[in-house]
Amino acid sequence: MKELSLNVLDIVQNSITAGATDILISLVEDDKRLLTLTIADNGCGMSEQTVERVRDPFYTTRTTRKVGMGIPLLRLAAEQAGGELHIESKTAEDDHGTTVRATFYTDNIDFTPVGDMVSTMCVIIQGHPEIDYVFRHKTPSLDVELDTAQVREVLGEGISLSEPEILSWLKEYLSQQYE
Repeated sequence: MKELSLNVLDIVQNSITAGATDILISLVEDDKRLLTLTIADNGCGMSEQTVERVRDPFYTTRTTRKVGMGIPLLRLAAEQAGGELHIESKTAEDDHGTTVRATFYTDNIDFTPVGDMVSTMCVIIQGHPEIDYVFRHKTPSLDVELDTAQVREVLGEGISLSEPEILSWLKEYLSQQYE
């Protein structure tokens, strides 16, 4: 994928398919040029065996195609940029969910650009406005944050985050934080 934001779309879709109601999307870049991308959810989780298998591009739980490229492509992007990919998952009835964490060295010639996270977040929210998302993007000079549960609390009941006016506001809100 040409941008990490596209990988985020794919991994978040996996979280949604797993029944997640809370999803954290975090990008943290330190002053040593290490970017850590974390996507964590409270979905049904995966067995240890499945966690190992999802790294294989010829494994997928989808019935519409025979390959699953999301995790393998994210792993490739991380490794090409000198980083790595870790997946942790729990399946207990009272403690379940998955965390995907990838690291990248942003000064590596093969680093995949982050891309348009504002549009990515708007697409994610528009597609599944009922889910609570926490988005954070921190760098030494930037601190962007959005918590849709807080937005929903201000809006009150009966107003969907997928309403055009709300999506427009969310886009502007995030864009201003990136300035």
